[in-house]
Amino acid sequence: MTDLQDLQFYATPEHPCSYLSNRQAKTLFVDPKAVLDNTSYSVLSDFGFRRSGPHVYRPHCNGCNACVSARIPVDQFRLSKSQKRILSRNQDLKLEVVRPYSSDQLYELYEKYINVRHADGDMFPPSAEQFESFLVNSQQDTYFYQFQKDQKIIAVAVVDRLDQGLSAIYTFFDPEESQRSLGRYSIIRQIQAVQEMELPYLYLGYWIKGCQKMDYKIDYRPIQLLFDGHWAQMDRPAKIS
Repeated sequence: MTDLQDLQFYATPEHPCSYLSNRQAKTLFVDPKAVLDNTSYSVLSDFGFRRSGPHVYRPHCNGCNACVSARIPVDQFRLSKSQKRILSRNQDLKLEVVRPYSSDQLYELYEKYINVRHADGDMFPPSAEQFESFLVNSQQDTYFYQFQKDQKIIAVAVVDRLDQGLSAIYTFFDPEESQRSLGRYSIIRQIQAVQEMELPYLYLGYWIKGCQKMDYKIDYRPIQLLFDGHWAQMDRPAKIS
């Protein structure tokens, strides 16, 4: 295991927040030259760190704690009625789990997704180089969960395997298949995968109160949120403040 006490961390200058308007953000990065084994990366995940491409980071903003790490204790998870309907709508899809790779088909799907769903975000405009660095190049135990319809890939969930479960890194899908709720469906399938692995958690990244794009994360119950270094379990939306 990498000695976490020997790791160096670097903070970025303040920059406009990608999620909340009129806010300034700062990010704490693990030294990109450090070699993190899977156990060290797993421990950092329990402290609220995430991976984006080759970088392992967490928010480090002055006077703001809006970004809250979220994870699902999968042995307690129960499907809601709407989630059962999502599973039913996607019974025709085939799942294939593969190592990260590049192809014209995958990039075209990613490009279409960014152009339609995130034209107002930091990742617009998409590029092949961005796709490679963000999703394909990884020093961790990373997989693509590919969902196929009639042998055509219509959704990809990028997932890291941790000692204690899975970390949901990113999902992109065909926006023309919006009736399938593919983003939510991919999370349900990742929950099922962690259950089959007999491990405890699926990590969802950050939930941000007041950010509509992040609200879907607290639809999975129960959910655990990281406050002041401690994971607190929330069973009902009303408990989240």
